[in-house]
Amino acid sequence: MKPNVILVDDDKDTLEIFEDYLELKGVNVLATGKNGKEAVELYLRHKPDVVLLDVMMPEYDGFFALKNIRERDPSAKVVMVTADMTEQTRNRLQILKASGILYKPYEINTVIETIEKVKEGQSVIAVKSKVTKYTPLC
Repeated sequence: MKPNVILVDDDKDTLEIFEDYLELKGVNVLATGKNGKEAVELYLRHKPDVVLLDVMMPEYDGFFALKNIRERDPSAKVVMVTADMTEQTRNRLQILKASGILYKPYEINTVIETIEKVKEGQSVIAVKSKVTKYTPLC
């Protein structure tokens, strides 16, 4: 069964390309958004299998969205997408209980594998073409 996802990124071109690639790979993109506030609204409206959420966005960022989605649905599966490989960001995402972290630049097959693993309930960190398991801080 095709996984249902929501994509949220403030870069319109990235969002369009990402959506096209995912759909070509058999992922059903239910909706797209451009900030963290929209991410929360779209999550509540669509209840996707997985949310792919950019961390750094103006106004309402990915941290805002992750926190608010978690407050409304602790079992939500949210993969954070970021180029920020600092320990501070990773720790913050783990504290907020991200289901996974996908580091840019990424390969589309790594994205697909990450979606599948997170949908199955696994937590992952994906760096370029390598997916590794991790345990989030509780």
